[in-house]
Amino acid sequence: MSIRTYAEINARLRKGNAVVVTAEEVVSMVREQGLTETARQVDVVTTGTFAPMCSSGVYLNFGHSAPRVKGHRITLNDVPAYGGLAAVDTYLGATAVPEDDPLNSTHPGEFRYGGGHVIHDLVAGKPVKLRVIGYGTDCYPRREIETYVTLDDLNEVVLFNPRNAYQNYNVAVNLGDSTLYTYMGVLKPRLGNAHYSTSGQLSPLLKDPYFRTIGIGTRIFLGGGIGYVVWNGTQHFPSVREGPVKGSVFAAGGTLTVLGDLKQMSPQWLVGASFLGYGATLVVGIGVPIPILDEEVLRYTALSDAELYAPVMDYNKAYPQRLSETLGLVSYAELKSGTIKINGQNVPTASMSSYSKAREIAGILKEWLLGGEFLLSEPAQLLPSPHAGLVGKPLEIKGPKEC
Repeated sequence: MSIRTYAEINARLRKGNAVVVTAEEVVSMVREQGLTETARQVDVVTTGTFAPMCSSGVYLNFGHSAPRVKGHRITLNDVPAYGGLAAVDTYLGATAVPEDDPLNSTHPGEFRYGGGHVIHDLVAGKPVKLRVIGYGTDCYPRREIETYVTLDDLNEVVLFNPRNAYQNYNVAVNLGDSTLYTYMGVLKPRLGNAHYSTSGQLSPLLKDPYFRTIGIGTRIFLGGGIGYVVWNGTQHFPSVREGPVKGSVFAAGGTLTVLGDLKQMSPQWLVGASFLGYGATLVVGIGVPIPILDEEVLRYTALSDAELYAPVMDYNKAYPQRLSETLGLVSYAELKSGTIKINGQNVPTASMSSYSKAREIAGILKEWLLGGEFLLSEPAQLLPSPHAGLVGKPLEIKGPKEC
């Protein structure tokens, strides 16, 4: 049964009498007061995550020179951007690296600078070298330009991330005999360590696993500014089932496409990163407000780390070969304890995301809401859409089998 609507919550936010708590705080409230009483009191629960999100980037317009140039090859600080848009529009991906980067030719490569670092430099107000090469047309006769630009010099710079805020990540381990260099960091051989990358009880899509409130048009904290969910993310195959303990939840597969004005954002919440042996990326801060429309919505926001589970996967064989086998489920409480048990062995754990930063994001979003700076937007269409319940099929490799 509905308790309140978006309009009612926004009216309370405008008047300054709404009750807003973080996803961490609501866990304690429900434990102490019960579900019904807490649902009666709380209007909004805030979430947060701060983690590497490779499927990120910016599209930008750098304006016209005199004479005009039509960009064919474009680089920013020697990192290639996409030249297949209009004359002075381009897209820079977070994982792009300079053409002269040695990559993994000497393994493991360092990937010291890439698209994520350029985005960080732009949002930090640093000058960035822009080089544009054209092929010359009657209306765009110039063939080359090299200059330095800052964020303020650019007409539009929009953070547009096709896949962010993964609902749940694998817990990555290595059953092999050699060190692995992965997007989950450096994995030591023979179960030497285990890495995870979700904020657990603060994680946005774990706290609304059925997407009851998150959809197209949802207003969010993005990179220190205001952004929006504009579509489901790529590889969006959400699924939810009960975890190993009664009342616990294992949810995975949901993702978001998000967008926001980079000029409103902060270098504190968009940080370029290098993964040894893997590549460059961008660490993104995201916070999503969850309106407490009814008790069921609250129930999921109040799940604790002990009630949220992630799958353990071997990155030596199962992950790269896309085998469905896992080594079981572990709770975020176990992961955050510093040690989990796999195959009878105690394995030290470490997080690729920052829980303290996730807590800070949830707190900032709470302040925005309580201060009347941020209102909820009711989504035009809820997620998941339209792939819910589907499972992606492995890519079929056509052609000669001998390579």
